[in-house]
Amino acid sequence: MAILVTGGAGYIGGHMVLALLDAGEEVVVLDDLSTGFAWAVPKAAHLVVGDVADSAQWKEILAKHRIEAIAHFAAKIVVPDSVADPLGYYFSNTVKARALAEFAVRNGIKNFIFSSTAAVYGEPAVNPIFETAQPAPINPYGRSKLMVEWMLEDTAKVHSLSYVALRYFNVAGADPKGRLGQSTPNATHLIKVAVQAALGMRAGMDVFGTDYPTPDGTCVRDYIQVSDLIAAHLLALGHLRRGGESLVLNCGYGHGNSVREVIDVVKEISGNDFEVRLTGRRAGDPAALVAGAQAVRERLGWKPSYNDLAEIVRQAYRWERKLRDGTFARAR
Repeated sequence: MAILVTGGAGYIGGHMVLALLDAGEEVVVLDDLSTGFAWAVPKAAHLVVGDVADSAQWKEILAKHRIEAIAHFAAKIVVPDSVADPLGYYFSNTVKARALAEFAVRNGIKNFIFSSTAAVYGEPAVNPIFETAQPAPINPYGRSKLMVEWMLEDTAKVHSLSYVALRYFNVAGADPKGRLGQSTPNATHLIKVAVQAALGMRAGMDVFGTDYPTPDGTCVRDYIQVSDLIAAHLLALGHLRRGGESLVLNCGYGHGNSVREVIDVVKEISGNDFEVRLTGRRAGDPAALVAGAQAVRERLGWKPSYNDLAEIVRQAYRWERKLRDGTFARAR
């Protein structure tokens, strides 16, 4: 039996592929390679290049593999882009996820892990924010993900489909073994941007907003290391395999760091200074997002291993340097 990983040639999905293979699972990757990379998919996994909503691709996959579970990572994820192109985000993130859920139901695939986001909470009045809080997304990205959560909830009520929706806070870092990291050239993740600036790959960086109601005026986020995040996915898979109920869980550490704090750590780890330009707020950015992170520990037994901003930055810096120098080992 195989696990289908959509978006498995990308950053987070790629780490899921590595973890599943490390655990001895059979893995099928479906990715259109719009932001992912074929070289990031190990030869031990089966790569199918195509669209999540393409029925012809589904027929090809089912002809060769017995799919037991779906881990759905494929999505558009840039908040400002979602504000500029809401219809594109609803199509890619919501419409295609609906097609995937229908495929699961029609083919008796009972276990579904969904890559959701803390953006469903919008601008929370209180941090940390828990799963019991009323979702109130403030941008199309968050709304597009929340709609999928609702679809899965309604579908699970009438079909033999169980799911775990994991609401990610800010994912960062790289595989501790150095096999994979955030590789998209124009990614907007803060830590990647900062380490690229430290390596001279960017002419400095911008800080979007310094007048937020936070201790230093810049946005505060809960940065979760990518392998810790994926560990929660493996636990979620085990939970569903045991017949566990559907769950919606936050994935974060329960504490946050500001943009200024992250930049200071990057400068310290790299030993390099770089220009930091202070600009206005960016559309769709809440002031602070910090996870209420007890439920994932209690329900799945999750125990993070890399809860340290300096270590997360070191991993990201080492990976970015490998990308710059071309010294990483291509998985394929």
